[in-house]
Amino acid sequence: MSVIALLGSVEIGLVYALVAFGVYLSFRVLNFPDLTVDGSFPLGAAVAATLITKGVDPYLASFAAILAGAAAGLVTAVLNLRFGILHLLASILTMTALYTVSLRVMGGPNVPLLMVDTVLTPFQGLGLQDYWLKPIVFAVITLLVALLLARYLNSASGLALRATGSNPRMARANGISTDATTYLGMGLSNGLVALAGALFAQANGFADVTMGIGTIVIGLAAVIIGETLLPARSVLWMLLACLAGSVMYRLAIGFALNADTLGLTASDLNLMTAILVGLALILPRLKREAASRRARRARTAQPTAARPTAGDAP
Repeated sequence: MSVIALLGSVEIGLVYALVAFGVYLSFRVLNFPDLTVDGSFPLGAAVAATLITKGVDPYLASFAAILAGAAAGLVTAVLNLRFGILHLLASILTMTALYTVSLRVMGGPNVPLLMVDTVLTPFQGLGLQDYWLKPIVFAVITLLVALLLARYLNSASGLALRATGSNPRMARANGISTDATTYLGMGLSNGLVALAGALFAQANGFADVTMGIGTIVIGLAAVIIGETLLPARSVLWMLLACLAGSVMYRLAIGFALNADTLGLTASDLNLMTAILVGLALILPRLKREAASRRARRARTAQPTAARPTAGDAP
């Protein structure tokens, strides 16, 4: 695997770390299975790319992408909370609708970003090659988002959000409006995913309506891998674990596709994704089962060692 391919995998992993943050918020913090991310990712890319091609500042365009993603998350939350639609079905309905919305925003299936300013343009005068510049800029952005998100989740509003996902009945008993916190959490989750889509489009020079396929799987893989390798100690630590899991996931994909002995090609990406996610789900279970067997053996060995022998005094 060449250095350029390695840095390219790190770059994509850093962008998708924002998706992992969003998935962590919905699945782990709010306990809300949300498939909207497959639609909010290309929506963020579509909004940012369309505004940038119309001469809007790329930072303002990226912020508009966040608002669009947040609106998508709110739609899912409204369908679930206000109209009682099952959260999975509500998110599928929103995701399906967002395909058409993205097409409408772009005016077609894709928008190229050639010869236009992006969030990377102000840093291109530093003399760094693009394959170094992009990972550095995205690492700074991702770490900043992780710090801000951790600070928020440790605030009073963030604690209410966490309480809503952990025990909604107890949260309501303590005066927390669980509906309001769910709206907020879903908006924040999909806003982060849309930001990832906006950055991905600007880094790769295009936005495409199909670029969100499988986003939820990638986000879940990053969260699960991060939880497996770096068990949670605090909110910030968990977010950093999501970041590390996202980068490691992309590196594993990159190594697999660039290993000549395996004979894999880009068309095998979905297969590799399924295998890695499956391993990430299976390994923690195997680890728990092994620990349980060791504990049982230790318990059964203790009475044997304590039992008196025939030569012992009465």
